[in-house]
Amino acid sequence: MAIFKRIDHVALHVSDLVASIEFYEKHFGFENYFEHDTPTGIQIAYLKMGDTVLELTGRADPPMSGFHFCLETDDFDGAVSQLEADGVELQQPPHNTSAREPREKNWRRVVFKGPDGELIEIRG
Repeated sequence: MAIFKRIDHVALHVSDLVASIEFYEKHFGFENYFEHDTPTGIQIAYLKMGDTVLELTGRADPPMSGFHFCLETDDFDGAVSQLEADGVELQQPPHNTSAREPREKNWRRVVFKGPDGELIEIRG
């Protein structure tokens, strides 16, 4: 019995909120649609891409380690080429990946690094 239907958002603690907003808008097509400060003074920005929401919290936590999220694309080669041309740091080069379901047959994956060390996987 599932009472939950989806992940509402994923949150990243970032050291420079403005730089991270610009990074995700420029390189991944997110749109900053809402910002606010919490009662404790933490600045938060919400970025949207389709139904996907990325919450960026302006905190001075240490860089992220062991964390990643994955974006799906219909144009894998185009996405990889554009990110490389833009100078986004490559963490793991493109390679074949196992299909978890039939629609993923012949997919590949690649991993790039975000401004605070977060890993951004691309599949398609």
